[in-house]
Amino acid sequence: MILGLGAFGSKLLVFLMMPLYTGVLSPGQYSTADLISQTANLLMPLACIGITDGVFRFAMDKEGDKRQVLSSGLAVLSAAGLVFALLSLLVGSFGFFSEYIWLVVFYVLAANLHLLCAQYIRASDKTGLYATQGIINTALVIALNVIFFVVFNFGIVGYVLSVVIADLLTSSFIIISGKLYKDIRLSLVNRPLIKKLLKYSIPMIPATIFWWVTSVSDRYMVAYFKGGLENGLYAAAYKIPTIITLLSSVFMEAWQYSAVSDTDASENDKSKSAASFFGSVFSHYQSIIYIATSAIIVMSPVFIDLLCAESYFEAWRYIPILAISAVFSGFTSFIGSVYLVKKKSGLTFITSMSGAVINVILNFLLIPSLGAYGAAIATVVSYFTVFVIRAVNARKY
Repeated sequence: MILGLGAFGSKLLVFLMMPLYTGVLSPGQYSTADLISQTANLLMPLACIGITDGVFRFAMDKEGDKRQVLSSGLAVLSAAGLVFALLSLLVGSFGFFSEYIWLVVFYVLAANLHLLCAQYIRASDKTGLYATQGIINTALVIALNVIFFVVFNFGIVGYVLSVVIADLLTSSFIIISGKLYKDIRLSLVNRPLIKKLLKYSIPMIPATIFWWVTSVSDRYMVAYFKGGLENGLYAAAYKIPTIITLLSSVFMEAWQYSAVSDTDASENDKSKSAASFFGSVFSHYQSIIYIATSAIIVMSPVFIDLLCAESYFEAWRYIPILAISAVFSGFTSFIGSVYLVKKKSGLTFITSMSGAVINVILNFLLIPSLGAYGAAIATVVSYFTVFVIRAVNARKY
């Protein structure tokens, strides 16, 4: 409930900002801004070698030293971030994002620092602080959006800079409020621990990239085959089903912590069954997701009419299909929590790869003839396939 209050309070404000985004930015500009942020999200795990996932999982181990996990993770993040920045400025001077490469670099570095700090306090069971920092981060993004859009008319640059500055300020808040500065010491950097962190984290890099391919690559292909106008509508439509993704992500943030701690407890207490625990929770979880999805599908035209400029109205037609894909995305994440508990990051990688391959193939087959509809269908099929594979495979654990 605490995580939900923090997430829904902040995300609701983002939805209320949709009229500003779609009013200030044309569909073409909105498409470019969206592609910049999505490209940065793709590069984030590469720029940190996936260490944020490792910090979260290992900081939850009761027998480990959380301070060593944070200090070692921060050392890896700093070294990897420096290499990423240098390579990006060299390679990124060519191609589509050459004009905005500096924005992409700042976005990635600031977001990774924020994510590492947030994951650490989440693993430390500081739920209130974790929820608070989410609200603060979103409030900063919105305030900076208003300043950069309305006052300075920065356009695409302002859209990205708002996120960068908000991430840096929120990271500072977490470090001070959570007293992380007491846990960060060069002497606590542990090489054997770094090896364990990397062994777990590195398979998560391609896994994260494959998830990105499944959820975002269609926007690049729609832009390529059908142009920025249709992709702008598709990107706007994608925002509405994020209500379902938000429901899932809020639950998963609480569930992942509980899955590890409660499964450990059930293994020590033979009267409890980890399998029945997972099954019972999933039964209630899917019921809530189905109800929320039904409401969003029915209200698709209303949401678009309220949240977007008139030129975006036709985007509502993509929402029902995308909403169903969000359902199976959430179910897939739930089954993936089994791999988190057992530290089977390799299986996360393999199953994610299968979804990405299916998605890319279907995008090439469907988008040229069906446009954004084809992209939405490809996304549904990909998530459903990964869900089935994981549901069957995870039963052995």
